[in-house]
Amino acid sequence: MPDRQFDVDFFLTIPRVTNLVLAPDGTRLVATVAIVAPDAKSFTSSLWELDPAGERPPQRLTRSAKGESSAAFMPEGSLLFTSERADPEEEPHPDGEEVTALWLLPARGGEARRVAAAPGGIESVAVAATTGTVAWAAPSFPGTVGNDDDAARAKARTDAGVTAQLFESYPIRFWDHYLGPREARLLAASPPPAVGEHGMTDIRDLTPAPGRALDQASFDISPDGTTVVTGWRRVDDLCRPCTDVAVIDTASGERRVIVAADAHHTAVRCSPAGGWAVCVREVNGDPHRAVDTTLWLVDLHGAEHRDLTPGLDLWPQAPAWAADGSAVWFVADQDGRTPVFRVDIDSGTVTRITDGGSFSDLCPSPDGRRLYALMSTPSSPPQAVVLDVGAPGDNGFCRPSLLPTPGLPLAVPGRVEHVTAEAGDGIAVRSWLVLPEGASPEQPAPLAVFIHGGPLGSWSGWHWRWNPHLLAARGYAVLLPDPALSTGYGQSFIERGWGHWGGPPYTDLMAAVDAALARGDIDETRTAALGGSFGGYMANWVAGHTDRFRAIVTHASLWALDQFHATTDLGVWWEHQFGDPYHDATRYRENSPHHHVGAIRTPMLVIHGELDHRVPVGESLRLWTDLKRHGVDARFLYFPDEHHWVQKPQNVRLWYRTVLAFLDHHVLGKEWAAPELL
Repeated sequence: MPDRQFDVDFFLTIPRVTNLVLAPDGTRLVATVAIVAPDAKSFTSSLWELDPAGERPPQRLTRSAKGESSAAFMPEGSLLFTSERADPEEEPHPDGEEVTALWLLPARGGEARRVAAAPGGIESVAVAATTGTVAWAAPSFPGTVGNDDDAARAKARTDAGVTAQLFESYPIRFWDHYLGPREARLLAASPPPAVGEHGMTDIRDLTPAPGRALDQASFDISPDGTTVVTGWRRVDDLCRPCTDVAVIDTASGERRVIVAADAHHTAVRCSPAGGWAVCVREVNGDPHRAVDTTLWLVDLHGAEHRDLTPGLDLWPQAPAWAADGSAVWFVADQDGRTPVFRVDIDSGTVTRITDGGSFSDLCPSPDGRRLYALMSTPSSPPQAVVLDVGAPGDNGFCRPSLLPTPGLPLAVPGRVEHVTAEAGDGIAVRSWLVLPEGASPEQPAPLAVFIHGGPLGSWSGWHWRWNPHLLAARGYAVLLPDPALSTGYGQSFIERGWGHWGGPPYTDLMAAVDAALARGDIDETRTAALGGSFGGYMANWVAGHTDRFRAIVTHASLWALDQFHATTDLGVWWEHQFGDPYHDATRYRENSPHHHVGAIRTPMLVIHGELDHRVPVGESLRLWTDLKRHGVDARFLYFPDEHHWVQKPQNVRLWYRTVLAFLDHHVLGKEWAAPELL
């Protein structure tokens, strides 16, 4: 059991560790750590140094009200990072708002100094491993040249009171913001001096007129600094959007597309010796064939591009080159976990390296003997670990050694088990089950079923947004099922539910619930279903097809698929599953939950954020209206300042308190009491 009550207030105090990076000489690890800001209304992040040897406690490197992130090491050990902190040597921003700039922290300590800035901010950075040439992404107004010109354009719009935009291409928004009026560009410069007052002066604009080609692009820079390799979004085919791979000469700005396919290329990583890159390729699907993912090996000087993992029936992600360039490390969901794998460049042999746990942020050591990473489980947040990849254990897997990490170790309530069910077609459906203390046949626990989003995803590790232990602390058992469409069980498992959301994903879910209830330590008379995004869609579908649950919570959910296609930020992507609705809307009609509103009897809590462009708030507004018009006992929790996820601490607190109050009322029979301040 945890040392103190595991409630949402305690939950919000747990440091959130992300973005692990390793120094070129292998002697320093740096991670980004987010905590609740002093005003309790946001999270703020800072950079912490972790000891690769596991002997020294974590040490905080940066401290500012605005926070720091996106750490990247220079070859000599200095640390680049991005921050909105004000530069003490510059005049304050005219409107009082600072934008994200690029800062450098010397390797041997001292004060950080700003080395690059842009009126529209700096979004991401990459460093050439050998020369230290720096490349970064920064948005600028179309047609402008340099920071002064861009700032003048912004001032002219502000002075005129203009906030309007004219769009000429699709899409026009992403996640929680409209695209533009600035466009992302790539820039490069020689490395700043490790010490001194000067930043980077020879800044070159590599993409002066990119249009929308670099929106959400992944890029890297070759070790010698001569080439930037980047995703390049193709916008000429609205119905089959693609992201190609382009190379850009950092001296001349000459750009060539070297990989073009009916696919999206992301997570680009250049090889240690140069000449090659690896990336994740997601091949576009259609209503008869699901999307598929592989690693793609790219020859930067020729046409020798090939599938690096053609026989792998999993979806590889987050590639990282071995130091000698002979192999690529990666992770992939598998059976409710996210193990580490290694693929040999020459032979194509894929080897699984780890057993339990879910890994991310792979950092191979320069000597090739160790692999640093973040590892989580359903009962433990991400923690820095080291794997001795040269000495696997008797079972063939490498055992992770835990490194001191802020906020860890952490004790959580309940115990985690796995449950396997058999679907109607004989397929095994796997789930995690979190059981509260004391659950037994004599004292069965009420059950809350968490349905994951995606829909292409898995309950494979720790979750900050949907944390089952907060419910376990209140006496609930929590089922985390992976039905059809879940990743980690092979392509055929995804194909079972592709474009048929109301079919196998629903029946798999019900089979998983039946298997959990058959245990005896779960109370089959007190159950609830909860889900967000696709999980919210499935919660809505469940509501219209069964009365077995006492309560349903649906967050940022899809309700009417015909309207959703036209209003979501990436409507064209859904045509890969459901087809072109202007020619054949059959699948949209067959899989839309709103057609079954007349059958809903279960009390429902509807939750949505106004800034959500992935699943626009109109879905919940229509759902709410339909429920009330049909006499359903329903409540609507609305966040005007949140997007697809609820992230602000005060809103996270209200989200959990409202959900728990709703469940306690309908599942446990307690008197309804809305949280304070609502």
